[in-house]
Amino acid sequence: MNSPAYGDSTHESVSLPDKPALEGLRDKWDAAWSESDVYAFDVDTDREQVYSIDTPPPTASGSLHVGHVFSYTQTDIIARFQRMQGKNVFYPLGWDDNGLPTERRVQNYYGVTCDPSQPYDADFEPPAKPAKNSRDFVRVSRRNFIELCDQLSAEDEKVFEDLFRSTGLSVDWKYTYRTIDDTSRAVSQRAFLADLAGGHAYSQDAPTMWDVTFGTAVAQAELEDREKEGAYHKVRFFPQGTDGLADTSADPIIILTSRPELIPAVVALVAHPDDERYQPHFGTTFVSPLFGVEVEVRAHELAKSDKGTGIAMVCTFGDLTDVTWWRELDLPTRAVVNRAGRLSLEVPEWIAASPKPDAVANYEQLAGKTTFTARKDIAEMLRDSGDLVGEIEAITHPVPFYEKGDKPLEVVTSRQWYIRNGGRSAELRNELIARGREIDWHPAFMRSRYENWVENLNGDWLVSRQRYFGVPIPLWYRLDEAGEPDYENPIVPESLPVDPIAEVPAGFTEEQRDQPGGFSADPDVLDTWATSSLTPQLLGKWSRDEKFFETVFPFDLRPQAHDIIRTWLFSTIVRANSLNDAAPWRHAGLSGWILDPDRKKMSKSKGNVVVPSDILAEAKPGFGPDAVRYWAASAKLGADTAYDVSQMQIGRRLAMKLLNASKFALAQGVHAGLVGQVGSVTHDLDRALLVRLGEVTASATEHMAAYDYAHALREVESFFWEFTDDYVELVKDRSYGAGTEEDQLSAHVTLATALDVLLRLFAPIMPFVTEEVWSWWRTGSVHRAPWPGREQLIDPMGSVDPALLTSVAAVLSEIRRAKTEAKVSQKTPVLSLSIEAPAQITGAVASAEGDLKAAGRVQTLTTDVGGDAITISAIEFEPQA
Repeated sequence: MNSPAYGDSTHESVSLPDKPALEGLRDKWDAAWSESDVYAFDVDTDREQVYSIDTPPPTASGSLHVGHVFSYTQTDIIARFQRMQGKNVFYPLGWDDNGLPTERRVQNYYGVTCDPSQPYDADFEPPAKPAKNSRDFVRVSRRNFIELCDQLSAEDEKVFEDLFRSTGLSVDWKYTYRTIDDTSRAVSQRAFLADLAGGHAYSQDAPTMWDVTFGTAVAQAELEDREKEGAYHKVRFFPQGTDGLADTSADPIIILTSRPELIPAVVALVAHPDDERYQPHFGTTFVSPLFGVEVEVRAHELAKSDKGTGIAMVCTFGDLTDVTWWRELDLPTRAVVNRAGRLSLEVPEWIAASPKPDAVANYEQLAGKTTFTARKDIAEMLRDSGDLVGEIEAITHPVPFYEKGDKPLEVVTSRQWYIRNGGRSAELRNELIARGREIDWHPAFMRSRYENWVENLNGDWLVSRQRYFGVPIPLWYRLDEAGEPDYENPIVPESLPVDPIAEVPAGFTEEQRDQPGGFSADPDVLDTWATSSLTPQLLGKWSRDEKFFETVFPFDLRPQAHDIIRTWLFSTIVRANSLNDAAPWRHAGLSGWILDPDRKKMSKSKGNVVVPSDILAEAKPGFGPDAVRYWAASAKLGADTAYDVSQMQIGRRLAMKLLNASKFALAQGVHAGLVGQVGSVTHDLDRALLVRLGEVTASATEHMAAYDYAHALREVESFFWEFTDDYVELVKDRSYGAGTEEDQLSAHVTLATALDVLLRLFAPIMPFVTEEVWSWWRTGSVHRAPWPGREQLIDPMGSVDPALLTSVAAVLSEIRRAKTEAKVSQKTPVLSLSIEAPAQITGAVASAEGDLKAAGRVQTLTTDVGGDAITISAIEFEPQA
């Protein structure tokens, strides 16, 4: 597939610019690549010829930062290398545009908030100037809100595509998709229904982690601990007396808690079964302070004797440990915190039934308050009642947050949908670990992060969200005569995609919606990861074009950041395992973070990002895309990398040197017809250069194939500077025609062949400048040219020491040093000089004496074997006029 685009190797015309420049290359070649379909995927290809990439769809909610450019460039380098290796590369890119990030951006951008009770307004226009305070946002219908989400996402995605094009991504843009478009919604819903039919998905009414700001349940993978200030409170619980009230004459149990506001929800006190302090109390009843509610003292091995006072208050629910105790000890449910993060306005029945006379009045002082306010108020109430022991102790402790949230999570009971992920099944957990071991990880140690995550799961994957802009859960529920839904037998749609809130199931009418004997739509949407986890199925046309799917699946590569192993990577393996009984990819490449000067991760949420358009600008102070790509290529996969403009400056100098050195070589009469004509290479210096280049090519190929492009770049770049600074200087006179035609031809063939190979070696990393130089003397695209092979360079050269160039260059450097020390121009002719050096060096000088003398302006030189270093002596300069 490479040959037609590679061009005619006998093409001899050369067209050189007067003054090579980097400015303008980006737009010129992006347009040319698009027009010529240089990166198009050929669907009519056997699987073994395909290299498919499951590219991460960036979240389309605002702007991209330099970290995106960094990681996507690394993927592109791999794609370009595989294409030059002869692979038919399937390299699509889509946009992850549903979910909370998009909703939040739309709310803030337009100054609106979604209120499903509002009627649809076909003529709605958002405020010209959004309110600053979210409390003043305009309330709009669900449909209006979704339309605004679609509108803003489409605008953002156009900006994103332009940025990625300016970066030089070799994406086939015909395969662009959106995770909210009709196709993606249909695939996501079909996969959900397949998991439901296969027993991999289920719903249940149970305690869940709840974000009170967004008003939705969240999954374990989306949690993060943040260090927050708090306080420990020592609180007394007395045994229950014969009158049902606290027996204050008996010894109390003292618990240590940071959440005293949950005392109205206490259901038990728990200590370790081996803790002798509390063994006499196991099975006895105590009462809660302020509310006089019965709580039993129980034993459980999760209790820690060395934490606090060794006994814990179990509430429904303070955290996930409470949930475990509640479930395993079969405790009652006494929930008081609602979905808004406030204590219930209604007095709970267990408090209303308490024999304590002031129990209801005490609760009414807390009703309707946020947990934060209730915490402060109940502390004062406990102090006044004498149930607070000692002073409150200020602490800093980890508090669970939703990764995109601003307030601590609560645990509330709600009906949610789950997909089985091994969190409750050791068998499935082991199966998913085995799937991970079918994948080659780059770097290899990242696999342990995956396995650690799987091994420590504590529940199945919660996939439903109580939001608006997402893929609707494609189900309805029949309502009985009392209006209660039948969750065990959901109604499945006949066609997809479907929006159950706007559409009616077969056999029903709209008038029956939410009516006894009618139906009710599932009100929730799927978590954005539930759709993003299906990128192999989305890209591969699963369930739509099985031949296409078999051509690209399993994908060859999943590139992504290491911090979303627990979310995107793991969830994709879960879905491929249940839907396709296979691992989704053969390789996983994990990129690192970009760090700011303080070594902190760059992220939009931290406000420390760099706008990539500034550094991608071709005119200074920008560096241009090739220079930015050079910086990205300098970092290994998996390594966190500092944002470093000095690397970009080096990359820009390298790009300019490619232009200028190439122009110099081609201006000598070098042309494409000379490439590979190694039979005409007669000089040892030329032969040594090509052998050395062959070694570099072999090493670069090996490292590129192993996804270590950073190592490959170091070797190729090092050779390039040897080529330009040493070899070109040494053969300059011979290339100009200072010797015989045979001498000149040997230099020209070497220059042509080396330039041809170097352009191809640099092409995956610096696509714009290499394509520009390629166009001066070749037809077609360098990016469709075959990757060079060592055998074409080394095998025809016979026995020659590849270190010859290094040795001769070292001598030339010493000659130049001698001129500098003598304070004469480098152009000053040398009548004679003597060289003392090790045998390897003097032998190299003998092999390339003519080129060395020409480059150093030396008329006569003598060599002696001796010493460990190069010594220049008896140097005589031509007298200056």
